[in-house]
Amino acid sequence: MLTVLPSFMLGHVVSVEPYLGAGAYGPRFGPPVTVRCFLDEQTRTVRAPAGQEVTSSSTVYARPGLVCPAESRVTLPDGRVTRVIARLDRSGGGMPTPDHVEVQLL
Repeated sequence: MLTVLPSFMLGHVVSVEPYLGAGAYGPRFGPPVTVRCFLDEQTRTVRAPAGQEVTSSSTVYARPGLVCPAESRVTLPDGRVTRVIARLDRSGGGMPTPDHVEVQLL
């Protein structure tokens, strides 16, 4: 029975700097964390947490526990730096599907 994304699906590596909030000199970020994931570089329309529709350039699928709130900074394998639109927990609810985190990127 699957419980999390299997290792063979995590062929990409990204760097995530969690958003900590606004500071006196602009946004503040935590230290970068290297994350093994599956990166889907497909443009699509998604709904941001505030409700507006935005265009997502990529989606990262990673194992549960990834900390990356909206506005976190993500560096993709090609060196492009982008930001998190939304982080969604995807649980199978006990069904034999892999639990994972979906991270929609600008």
